[in-house]
Amino acid sequence: MKKVLSLFLILCAVTMHAQNKMILPLWPDGAPNDNGLKGEVTDRGDKFIGNISSPRLHVFLAKNPNGKAVIMCPGGGYAGVMMTYEGTDMADWYNAQGISYFVLEYRMPNGHYDVPLSDAEQAIRMVREHADEWKINKRAVGISGASAGGHLAASLGTLYSSEETRPDFQILFYPVITMKTNTHGGSRTNLMGKNPKAETVARFTLEEQVTPNTPPAFIMLSADDKVVPVIENGIAYAKAFIKKDVPVSLHLYPIGGHGWGFKDAFVYKQQWTNELEKWLRETVK
Repeated sequence: MKKVLSLFLILCAVTMHAQNKMILPLWPDGAPNDNGLKGEVTDRGDKFIGNISSPRLHVFLAKNPNGKAVIMCPGGGYAGVMMTYEGTDMADWYNAQGISYFVLEYRMPNGHYDVPLSDAEQAIRMVREHADEWKINKRAVGISGASAGGHLAASLGTLYSSEETRPDFQILFYPVITMKTNTHGGSRTNLMGKNPKAETVARFTLEEQVTPNTPPAFIMLSADDKVVPVIENGIAYAKAFIKKDVPVSLHLYPIGGHGWGFKDAFVYKQQWTNELEKWLRETVK
């Protein structure tokens, strides 16, 4: 009897684990567009995933959900995604607050600028379609991103195609924002190609796309970031929010450089996690 009971408890634990942590294909019936990439995904050994042509949504459901959800777009210069410290490593932190968390393993643009944004829109559709099942409030679903993933998140926040895909808030780590000269060159080229049209550059220069309907944002930067210039990117985005009377919370730390994500080595980790937890509690209802 004890062995039967032990087996039952193990099966229950496995089932609960499977329900709370899943990896789902983003486009099970095929994506509406193509990035031209073929072959298997690549991993350089540190979970930096590249050559993505079949996007997936990594699901981490809160065991005691409060209805809020965050979809994370890891960075990687639009050449790949850093799945750990800019992605899955944050799952337990969000879940502990009752927030269901999702990591978007999105397709690389490879010059096809519409591809990542279509993946982000599909991700938020999926979360809202499963809202009742996953105990999520459809009006408390936010988008987050780091570096180039921050550009993707902000693209969804400003260029969403309908209310169905409009996020309710944005959380941005040292984001690429502009597609003009003072930006991360690799992200710009990978997104739009070497010689993009002027109208494409204008569309993805996101500080110029903020409107009164843009969802509120929480932005984190390091003043000594030498990879993505903070004045022309994160700070410019925050200024655009202020001009349009959209709520924005800007956090500029004196040191840290670029790419710290959820790393313990970032000396201001406690500060940003405390501030973000408070912001999510007070801003997202």
